[in-house]
Amino acid sequence: MKSLLALSRGIDALNESVGRGVIWLVLAASLISAGNALARYGFNQSSNAWLEIQWYLFSLIFLLGAGYTLKHNGHVRIDVLYVRLSDRGRAWIDLIGGVFFLLPMSALIVWMGWKFFLSSYVVGETSPDAGGLLRWPIKLAMPLGFLLLWLQGVSESIKRAAFLVGRMDFVQEAPEETV
Repeated sequence: MKSLLALSRGIDALNESVGRGVIWLVLAASLISAGNALARYGFNQSSNAWLEIQWYLFSLIFLLGAGYTLKHNGHVRIDVLYVRLSDRGRAWIDLIGGVFFLLPMSALIVWMGWKFFLSSYVVGETSPDAGGLLRWPIKLAMPLGFLLLWLQGVSESIKRAAFLVGRMDFVQEAPEETV
């Protein structure tokens, strides 16, 4: 269990650093959006590339930030029963949900997303819009983002199992709220 908990800490550190980097993409997307609006409405100039980079940044924020969000228990949870359960009950729900739903789904999307990326890369896919961007770099974000989510799912499952066998305290980073 000690080596699994060390693996969990390593995964947590990876997703923490990626998440902190992704935070800066929010600023970049905001500045590009403001600059694009200024150019369009102030100078009657526009570019599909600027619009597409905003979409790409939003996609990166969402996809690469998913593991970070799971680590901090910031995902949407609409479960009136979960908040009423004991820590042990919550750990079981998290462990079962992670092992039987999150991990298989994430692995499937990594596998399918990699094929989606490769086919785009091989043909050098670009945007059909004039002045648009290459498409394969953003398609790489899908398998990469879901790989980070899968890894964090492994980490969370390790932590819940460790709690259930008495090797660590129950850790839930986000404040609890009732729905």
